[in-house]
Parts: sequence; C-alpha cells; structure tokens
Amino acid sequence: MPTDHFTWSSLPAEGFPFPEGVPASRLSDELSAMLVSRDPKVRDDQAYTAAARWIGEGCLDEVLENLGDTAADRLTHPEIQARTFAPLVLRCVLARTVAAPGAVPKAAAERWYAPFTTWYPAERDTRGWDDSLGWLHAVAHGADAAAAFAQALPGRRAELLELCARRMTAAVDYRYVQLEDARLARAIGRILLVPGLSAEQATGWLSVVTKALEAGGYGPVPPWAFNTFATLQSLHLHLTRGLAEGGVPSQAAVVAEEVASILRLPYHWLA
Repeated sequence: MPTDHFTWSSLPAEGFPFPEGVPASRLSDELSAMLVSRDPKVRDDQAYTAAARWIGEGCLDEVLENLGDTAADRLTHPEIQARTFAPLVLRCVLARTVAAPGAVPKAAAERWYAPFTTWYPAERDTRGWDDSLGWLHAVAHGADAAAAFAQALPGRRAELLELCARRMTAAVDYRYVQLEDARLARAIGRILLVPGLSAEQATGWLSVVTKALEAGGYGPVPPWAFNTFATLQSLHLHLTRGLAEGGVPSQAAVVAEEVASILRLPYHWLA
C-alpha cells in the first residue's frame, strides 16, 4: 500500500495490507496509541487486527521489543480496555519470538513476564463485554498470553498453570458468560502440551483450586466458585477431545482424573 494512501480506517476493507514505506517506528507508535482507545472499532477492528497480522508476518520485527515493552507497561493503565488488550499484543509478540527465534531476546520475555503475572490474577474488572467499550475479556485475553508465555519461557510452565488457577479462583462478582471458561481451559491445555512436564507438575496447580474450594461454606455458590467449576468442566472436555492444534497432552489422563475428583464436590452424582 503506498504511503500517501495509508489510512487506518481503510485497512479492514482492504484486507490489512502492510503500508510499505511507512517507518515501523511510526506504525508502532500509532498502533500503541490506538490500542488504548475507548472506541472498539479503532482499538479492536483496526489496531489489534492490524498488529496481530503484521507481527505474525514479521513486518514489525524491528520494533517487536518496543511493542512488547509498551504492552507490558499498559498492564497498569488506569483504563480497563487498555489493560485487557495489552496481553493480546504480548501474545502476538511472544508467538513471533517462538516462530522466529532471536526476534526478541529471552531477557525481554522475562521482563514482560513479571508485570503480567502481577496483573493477571489481580485484575478486578473481568467483564467479557461492555456495550460501549466492546470486548474487554481480561480473563480470556490473559489466558491467551499465559499460553504464549509457556511457549516462549517453557521453564515457567508450572508457574503459569498455578497462575491460571489463581485467576479462576479469584474472588470476583462477575460470572463467566462470554466463554471465558473455554478460553482459560484452552490455555491450560496449551500449557500442558509444552513437552517435558512431569505428572506432578501437570497436576500440582490443582492444589490451588482445592484449597480455595475447601474454604467455601454453606450457602449459594459464589461467582468465583461458579467460574472455577465452569472452567474445570471445560478443561475436562478439552483434555478428553484434545486441541485442533496440538492434540491431547501427554499428561491428559492424570490431569482429567484430578479435575473429575474436584468436580465431584459439587456434582456428587458423578461416577
């Protein structure tokens, strides 16, 4: 696409061609600014869709680390839509580093890991959708990033499984209604697919879930417990059927049995 014809609003209709001749630094700055927009058409339909495609195609490799640094910094942004789209950018950048080793130094991924693990279980606004802001999806977007971190930093796999457990058991008032449970289950499945996990590592994170449920008392099911049960049900399905990309994790059977054991707490009629 010629530089003089480049407008962000025209990209969706044109199939997001990369604007040749536009400095990557300018694109990085403009994308980063648009990714905090309160307008979902600007933030999601234009900026994120363009960033995901161009990062995946390697068009932004020269500014990849900068994009990751900016995204990590936005995890403490005062506005929810800025915080929840930051992990999506991290997912794209991390996926690119796996596809093109050396595109970003490992130290950068470790640098982004710390603020991500602080933000993910602590985010209080977990709504999937807002009628004004559009998709927010802190749980789902964070899950996608967690799976990407497991690919880029395989030594962090057990920690990331525990992080997902802390997210699903976090005390929030929002009940998963926008398939957050499935996105979180998929992420756990993808983490379990990373080679080298022992059976103990593959199941150890479930102790976080067990302890959280043990602290529950008599009365109605609180939203966090509902979210936990929904995620575990979805995970059991994912472990049984496998993922279209990757198949069934090697430790699927033992994890599924542990998950079923926990689910017998609310569903005492299970065999």
